[in-house]
Amino acid sequence: MRVVTWNLWWRFGPWEARQKAILTTLRALRPDVVGLQEVWSGDGGNLADWLAGELGLHAVFAPSHAPERWQRRIGDPTVGVGVAVLSRWPVVAHATLPLDAPDELDDGRLALYTRLAAPGHEVPFFTTHLTSVPYASAVRVQQVTALAGFVAAHKGGTAFPPVVTGDFNAAPDSDEMRLFGGHRTAPTVPGQTFVDAWQYADPSAPWATWDPANPYVALSGEPPARVDYIHVGAPGPDALGRVRAVRRAADGPEDGIWPSDHAAVVADLTDPGATVAEG
Repeated sequence: MRVVTWNLWWRFGPWEARQKAILTTLRALRPDVVGLQEVWSGDGGNLADWLAGELGLHAVFAPSHAPERWQRRIGDPTVGVGVAVLSRWPVVAHATLPLDAPDELDDGRLALYTRLAAPGHEVPFFTTHLTSVPYASAVRVQQVTALAGFVAAHKGGTAFPPVVTGDFNAAPDSDEMRLFGGHRTAPTVPGQTFVDAWQYADPSAPWATWDPANPYVALSGEPPARVDYIHVGAPGPDALGRVRAVRRAADGPEDGIWPSDHAAVVADLTDPGATVAEG
């Protein structure tokens, strides 16, 4: 089963050209399920539904409950923002979790749960986008605590482990990521741990998902970072859901256009009922 997580950089930059590059990139990746962040909505539709229609996938979009800070950045109060899931299989259930933040930082961050009717078993799949302010690690600690509880409440009833994707806006060794993984400190939900799929990456492979080689990132003056993750719970029977391979994608221009300011992360998971795409 091929899983992708990708922050799409909302309506920033040359978004109309980027929209086409995003579609081309996802079509080439041939994912089974995708977690998307910074997904725009407006004019009665949203980017996730458009992508799903073009790719023949199912979609669930969860709009931000507080988009005003986003809208002020582009001067357009009509454009919404949120997270979304694209799936090759039907979505049989879904729920959203608003992630709390202090009033001065609250821009409507969310977690989205979907249950996917994959062949032979259902897949509990989540995507999220945590607060991005660099000094807000304590806020993100609270958010991953809530996220872990949200996962625990929705992961049962299937042999497939929960898959949690998203832009956590945090480095792998941060307090929030150690807490969420539950391996290097006590997990926030007793007994619930996750594997960072990137642990299975080729050590020589490019690792930054926020990379100054991308001209959109270079403008920020910020150093490279890995802030986008695919986390997987303990494998089920016969290694169901175990990470087979992981790599970075969407890390260069498509027909001269960089699709987003973030690279995507692509992981292939063991799933006898699904066909993993090549390439």
